[in-house]
Amino acid sequence: MLSRTASDLYWMSRYLERAENLARMLDVSYSLSLMPQDGRGDGLDELAMPLLITGTLDQYLERHGQMHAERMLHFFALDADNPASIYCCLQAARSNAHAVRGRITADMWENINATWLEMRGIAAEGLGRYGISRFCEWVKERSHLFRGATFGTIMRGEAYRFIRLGTFIERADNTLRLLDARYEMLGEEADTVSDTSARGYYQWSALLRALSSFEAFTEIYRGSPRTYKIAELLLLRPEVPRSLRSCMEELNLMLSGLPGDNGRPAQRLAAELDARLRYTSIDEVLGEGLHVWLTDFILLVRQLGSAIHTSYLEVV
Repeated sequence: MLSRTASDLYWMSRYLERAENLARMLDVSYSLSLMPQDGRGDGLDELAMPLLITGTLDQYLERHGQMHAERMLHFFALDADNPASIYCCLQAARSNAHAVRGRITADMWENINATWLEMRGIAAEGLGRYGISRFCEWVKERSHLFRGATFGTIMRGEAYRFIRLGTFIERADNTLRLLDARYEMLGEEADTVSDTSARGYYQWSALLRALSSFEAFTEIYRGSPRTYKIAELLLLRPEVPRSLRSCMEELNLMLSGLPGDNGRPAQRLAAELDARLRYTSIDEVLGEGLHVWLTDFILLVRQLGSAIHTSYLEVV
């Protein structure tokens, strides 16, 4: 497969996964901002959380000067001038899909094209008329439909593998960043018995719902969400679809199935990361310090993304 084609397939799925992850992030922050803040702010800190996680807070402040709920929501969701907005992610996904129209199925193309056309209509009306929660649910639903069309209609060849690579490298990064952000926001409470407080309960529950893992948590564990349980679930449990280990297993599987010797650096790194998670216990993670461990692994995921790009996506 040509590097350009592989790149378009990879980034098509990566941008679509990113749009879904941004919607999950926004929905949780918006919901938490409406709750009583217990003297910890007026809810704007929660709304600013997606901007902090995506590194776009400075860009927002440069353009708007001050925190304003409505402007922050528009900037993150529908701003065509913000490359990190949901709007721009869906636009980029559709553009990449158009470039490889002959390598994806009709169901896939019709889904992603319809998503973009509907997004343009939502942007024209504005979030005030559509509603934040309804908009975020719509983004997640469209992403689910695209993955379903992909899984159900495309041949299990190289195109399928590059699409899956884009999905899971983006998902792994998002899980790490969301867990780190919520852990940091709880501060000292996260490492004490007070993370069973109301604030700790709602923060951890919001994180689990953002990653569609609340039902998995209640099935596997008993009692209230706590740092130990949350970290183990989202980092090391292979049966949880959005856990880091699940993502790494999929990345290792997809890379190992690609032909040729050019991809050996990426394949080796993916295998190493998969093995590290397979044989690491949550006590070792927490012993190192959760924030330190997460920060280190975010860099490793970034290195894996760079290795994939160098091995397969650079135009020779």
